Amino acid sequence: MSGALDGIKVLDLSQGAAGPVCAMFLGDMGAEVIKVESPGGEWGRLLGPPFIEGVSAAFLGINRNKASIEIDLRKPSGASVVLKLASQSDVVVESFRPGVADRLGIGYEAVKALNPRVIYLGISAFGQEGPWRDRPGVDGVVQAMSGIMSVTGSEGGPPVKVGVPAGDMVGGAFSVQGILAALFARERTGQGQRVDVSLLDSLLAFQIVPVSMFLATGEELGRQGSAAPYASPNEAYQTKDGHIMVGAYTPQRWHAFCVAIARPELETDPRFALNADRVHNRKELRAILDPIFADRTTDEWVSLLDSFDILCGPLLGYPELLSHEHISQRGSVLEFEDPIVGRVHSVPVPPRLSLTPGGHHRLAPAISGADTIEVLRIAGYEEDEIQALLAEGAVIDRSTP
Repeated sequence: MSGALDGIKVLDLSQGAAGPVCAMFLGDMGAEVIKVESPGGEWGRLLGPPFIEGVSAAFLGINRNKASIEIDLRKPSGASVVLKLASQSDVVVESFRPGVADRLGIGYEAVKALNPRVIYLGISAFGQEGPWRDRPGVDGVVQAMSGIMSVTGSEGGPPVKVGVPAGDMVGGAFSVQGILAALFARERTGQGQRVDVSLLDSLLAFQIVPVSMFLATGEELGRQGSAAPYASPNEAYQTKDGHIMVGAYTPQRWHAFCVAIARPELETDPRFALNADRVHNRKELRAILDPIFADRTTDEWVSLLDSFDILCGPLLGYPELLSHEHISQRGSVLEFEDPIVGRVHSVPVPPRLSLTPGGHHRLAPAISGADTIEVLRIAGYEEDEIQALLAEGAVIDRSTP
């Protein structure tokens, strides 16, 4: 079956994580993606350890379904190659600091002049406008400035960064959303447009529930560990051999929970009768529930609470999660063999379309510039033109050792 984006051409000028993830997801959905790398390869290839045969495992995980071409934008003809590729593309993805693409001659206006139908995504730390526009930023810096570290971690503890590059991943996902919306609009209007996505805006949207709560009250939420600031019980409890996450805050499930743990009197205790009461008296409820949960194993609690239809789940590490039969039956981890790096594992794009599912037809380019000649030929360059670009150093071919 074909992918939903078959026939869509994407030029990926981005580096790092957010932009590459966006372009990869478009490729997963069937788009043809050309990844432009600077001489020697983009800096994301150095993310690690771990490395697989010298290639960053993280890079391999976020750059599948792409062909790689090396272009030196410092050479006179470098920008012209990018512009020619962009003129043939439906989507351009770039992650330069605002203004850099314009100075290089490959910004939105330059591309739009050649290709008015282009969807041109600029993804940056703080956006294309505003006082922070020119600030450099990466995921950790944006997490610190976004407020998310103020609500992550244990009460009274130090600031804690989310354990994954949340800004990059959410920013990449919102970028896909923006591109798809712009492509849909182009179907009606025939016009392309610019899409501006910032990691800061993305993390604010990611926090829409706690941010809305703060805007309503002006009160900071603070760090509450695994607990949700708007519901109780809705947090992790230590069991005899691990931890379990429990969500029993709706009236029906609070009733069932009290029955399940053999403490029916808690339901009518005025401190805990309503969800708002339990949130206000969270510490008192926690003091009651902690010794109860510590008396059984995680599996015993999951079995019991499941029988009462109470939302719950064990806290799993990667070893337990990725080896579970649910993951294998869903195909949530894919395995490939690459002639250069050997066995590679990857995680598929989450949306699963029944008629146009797309898929994984190409591993991440293990070698930067491995597809330079192929990309130029498809773009319409003659052999003598290709040789001239190679001689100038505007493009680099690494298809042969």
